[in-house]
Amino acid sequence: MMKLSLGPILWYWSKQTVFDFYANAAEWPVDVVYLGETVCSRRRELKLNDWLEIASVLKDSGKQVVLSTQTLIESEADLRALRKICSQQEYLVEANDQSALQLATQNKLPFVTGPSMNIYNSATLKLLAKQGLKGWSLPVELGRETLQKLIGELNEDGLDLPAEVFAWGFLPLAWSSRCFTARHYNLPKDNCEFRCLQHPDGMELRSRESQELFRLNGISTLSGSRYDLMREMPDMKKMGVSTVRLSPEHQGMEEVIRRYDQMRRGKVPATDPLQLVEAPPCNGYWYGKPGMDLVINQA
Repeated sequence: MMKLSLGPILWYWSKQTVFDFYANAAEWPVDVVYLGETVCSRRRELKLNDWLEIASVLKDSGKQVVLSTQTLIESEADLRALRKICSQQEYLVEANDQSALQLATQNKLPFVTGPSMNIYNSATLKLLAKQGLKGWSLPVELGRETLQKLIGELNEDGLDLPAEVFAWGFLPLAWSSRCFTARHYNLPKDNCEFRCLQHPDGMELRSRESQELFRLNGISTLSGSRYDLMREMPDMKKMGVSTVRLSPEHQGMEEVIRRYDQMRRGKVPATDPLQLVEAPPCNGYWYGKPGMDLVINQA
């Protein structure tokens, strides 16, 4: 049976909100939980010890815990934080940039790669496998055709590298050294007043025609539509996908997970997860089309 993973929280939530979220997640039917700050180093509500405390609780509840690393390393302080994550030996690490790859390799720490690593070919996967790679995530802009090719090439070489697909949530598309949320409030990045806390699911960015184009989340830009590949799970299973990733949101997450759990067990839910929340659905990237497209009844 395919695994369900709960990706790292991409938004900025209060410490208590995060603790409450994972206390509930311990009871949800997910197999893997990614923990850690992946977006902005100024988000200091939780320290590494807090994440490790959460990790211990989730591990005791039967979850596999993976520590996620920051996607954009901008300072020596960021590197120090990364070194601490890569110096522990208890949990697998999700590398989200080349710095994490290098440190994990130096410390002989097993790792997986996140979707931000932009791995497009099997040659890269084969190289990383020699350095300790235990699994990889398909970049969100890639789709079924590329994934099938990569899995096939790995199988031909006898490499067992589990593939994970980002299947639900706002797609993380880009990161910048500038903070878009601070800019919105006419604040400098280094004195942002932590305005992201006021937007637990990011800030909507709409076109003049009121189409939701993007979500602004501090230094990161996400899709304005929610990605939903629940109906594609049977096809993924046939292809050999190991895990589907669901990206956390602060409301309705349990029901989303339970619907995906039904789907992986062969029970088609009465409603799609996207009917629980207000956002246009999309699945275009999976079918090799523009990301915001929605392909229906695709064979």
